[in-house]
Amino acid sequence: MSKPGLPQGTRDFGSETVHKRQFIFQIIRKVFELSGFEPLETPAMENLETLLGKYGEEGDKLLFKILNNGLDHASKKDTALAEFEKILAGKNNKHITGRALRYDLTIPFARYVATHHNELAFPFKRYQIQPVWRADRPQKGRYREFFQCDADVVGSRSLLNEVELTQIYLDVFRQLNIEVEVHINHRKILAGLAMACGGADKLISITTAIDKLDKIGLDKVKMELAEKGLGVKEISIVQAYLAIQGTNEEKLEQLKRSFVYQSIQALASPDSNDKIDRSLEQGIQDIRYLLSFFPASENIVVDLSLARGLNYYTGIIFEIRARHISMGSIGGGGRYDDLTGLFGVPDIPGVGISFGVDRIYDVMEELKLFPATVQHSTEFLFFNLGLETVSTCFELLQQFRSAGIRSELYPEQTKFDRQFKYAEKKKIPFIIIIGTEELKTGIAKIKNLETGVQEECGLGELVLYAEKLNR
Repeated sequence: MSKPGLPQGTRDFGSETVHKRQFIFQIIRKVFELSGFEPLETPAMENLETLLGKYGEEGDKLLFKILNNGLDHASKKDTALAEFEKILAGKNNKHITGRALRYDLTIPFARYVATHHNELAFPFKRYQIQPVWRADRPQKGRYREFFQCDADVVGSRSLLNEVELTQIYLDVFRQLNIEVEVHINHRKILAGLAMACGGADKLISITTAIDKLDKIGLDKVKMELAEKGLGVKEISIVQAYLAIQGTNEEKLEQLKRSFVYQSIQALASPDSNDKIDRSLEQGIQDIRYLLSFFPASENIVVDLSLARGLNYYTGIIFEIRARHISMGSIGGGGRYDDLTGLFGVPDIPGVGISFGVDRIYDVMEELKLFPATVQHSTEFLFFNLGLETVSTCFELLQQFRSAGIRSELYPEQTKFDRQFKYAEKKKIPFIIIIGTEELKTGIAKIKNLETGVQEECGLGELVLYAEKLNR
C-alpha cells in the first residue's frame, strides 16, 4: 500500500509548529483586542454567487468550487455530465457548483455586515482569524490553504482608522521582532494613472499588471500591459510613473509635477478636469495625513507601484514586507468605501488589514525569531516510580495545574531511561523525581534537563519553587 500524501499546497502541523503559530496568533489577537476589535467567525464555504466577481477575473479563477450533493442521483446525472466540461473551463452552473471555499475573509465579512447591518453599532470593529483557500500554484510562501488574520472597521470614513490600523501593524511586528516596511499607496492615484492611459476602464488592467512588478520585473509588466491593449504611449506613461523615486514627500511632489499628472490634465475633457484633479489631490492629501502621525518612522514607505489588484479598494492601500529576507508580502489591505453595496446595502464605508500568518511563520523560522520557551507545552514532568509514590505525585500534579504550571505525570512505571527520553523528545525543561526515599524525607529532586543541574525541595514548597523556576 502506498504511503498516504497530502494535497498540494496543504500541510500537517506538529505540536512544535502549532505552538509557534499560536504564539503569532496570540500576539495579533492581543493587539486587536487592545484596540477595541471584536471577534467574528464565518463559514468555510459561501454561496458561489457571493464570491464570484469580487476579486477580479484572475481571482475568480482561484476559487475552490464545491460540487453540490446528490450528483450521483439518476435524475441529475445527464445534466451533470453535459455541463461538467463547462465547469472545467471556468464557467459556472449553480445546479452543479453552488458553493465555494472562501477566498479571503473580507467578502464574507461584507456579506455578514450587509446581512446584519440593522443589528450592528457603527463604527463596527471586528477581527477574524480563520483559514482561507485559493486554487493557486503552490510555491515558497504560497499555499492553497492558509490562515488570515483580519481587522476591519466599517461605518466610518475617518482616516484615523487608517492611522490606527497602521499602528496595529507596527505594534504586532514590533512584538514579533520582525523588521518591516509598511508600503502605502492610494487607489485614487492609480485611477488617475488609468485616466492618463485612456480611461477609467484601464484601471484593472494596469493595477493587476503593476502589482506583479516585484515578482516579474518591469519588462514583463510592459508585455502584460501590451497584451491587455495598452499602446506604446500609454505604456511609457506607466513606466514614467513607476520610475518616480525619492523620500516619501519627494515621491508625492514628483507625482504632482510628473508627466502622468500632465497627461491626465491634457487628456481630460474640460468638464471632468477639475474632478480628476481633485481625485489625485485627495489621494496625495490622504497619504500626507497618514504620514503626519508617524513623522519619524522609517518603516512607512510611499510605494507608487503598490496596486493591490483586488477590485474593491477605493482609498489608501497597504502592503507589509519584511526586511532582510526574500519573501512576498506578509500583510495587506486598504479602504473599500462601498463593499457592502455588492450585496444591496450601499453607503457603508470600510477599511481593513490582513496578516499572512503562514508567511509570518516562515519569516520567523528563517530569521530564528521564535523564543525558545514557545516550544514548551509541558514545563514539569513527574516521573512515575510506582504505586507507593504515584498518588502523591498525582496530588502535587493537581496543585501545579491549579497554579497555572503546565505539568504531567508519566502514565506508566518504567525505566528511568524511557521517561528521560520522553521528556527530551517533548523538550520538557524540568523533571521531578519522588521515590520511596523522597517520600520518607519529604524532599523531592528537581532536574533541569537543559543545564543538567539537579536541586532538592521540600514537598510542601514544591509549587512555589516551581513557580520561581518558571519565571
